[in-house]
Amino acid sequence: MKYTFKALVGAASCAAVALACSAGMAQAKDVPIGLAVANLQAPFFNFIKRAVNEAAEKAGDKVTTADANGDSAKQVSQVQDLISRNIKALIYIPAGATAAAIPVKAARKAHIPVVAVDRNPPTDPADSFIATDSVQAAKDLGDYICKDVGGKGTMAIIQGQIGTTPQVDRTKGMKEALAKCPGIKVVTRQASKQWHEDEGFNIAQSMLQRNPDITIIWGQADALALGAAQALKSAHLDHKVHVYGFDGDPSGLKAVKSGAIDATMCQKTNYMGKLAYETAIKLIDGKQVPKEQLQPAVLVNKGNADEYIANHP
Repeated sequence: MKYTFKALVGAASCAAVALACSAGMAQAKDVPIGLAVANLQAPFFNFIKRAVNEAAEKAGDKVTTADANGDSAKQVSQVQDLISRNIKALIYIPAGATAAAIPVKAARKAHIPVVAVDRNPPTDPADSFIATDSVQAAKDLGDYICKDVGGKGTMAIIQGQIGTTPQVDRTKGMKEALAKCPGIKVVTRQASKQWHEDEGFNIAQSMLQRNPDITIIWGQADALALGAAQALKSAHLDHKVHVYGFDGDPSGLKAVKSGAIDATMCQKTNYMGKLAYETAIKLIDGKQVPKEQLQPAVLVNKGNADEYIANHP
């Protein structure tokens, strides 16, 4: 890292007090990084936050976190506050599609590099975007669903927050997969506002009342799928309904193991958080980084759930 001034200060201190600055002694770094998170109620974002902080603590750096609680306007204000506190880089998870570009523009005006995680403002993308390759992952999940249900069924889709990167990409990937599986018909879809479990419950309950012949439910996040699984318990249907998720949250993985959810796509959440920190530091140092850093996801079903519960990537 190019901490020229601190390096000079450290050298001078060692010269003055050689015994206190013996060779190999770690020097704490003061690189304030802002982490603007969409909503820490979501397990996925908590994983990212924890991984960012662990990587920063290991390097002796500081991270200041702001939780928007799903409120785009609040997040704009929080990012402006982080900028006023002289952060050197911003790790940014937009709270929604609305106003998502404003924090990026504000950071650029202040010459602060931005690393977007999971969601990237399409009109003003970050300096680097780190996420799961949701198009491919959703396509892989769709191919698996087609085989798992024998190529036939009536499907309900509980979407994530409309217009966000994961909602758009996961919808696209699943559409590509189902185009090759004409026996599965999507009979209803509805969007959530915040990807929450209670939304999944309420939406699934309404869907099942309108379409009791549904045989497949896909929640575009594990929380939505978990809500759907709860709704199915209270629906007392006379046929099997397969439920699938996306994320690989701990609760989702446990639900796969128990059979409440048939399968999910597990994201490399810990790795992405660490990568976000490392990318922010490279940008601070003026180094080149990829504009996109898309990561693969792995399909988890009952057969391999224990492995990912024990060692989340």
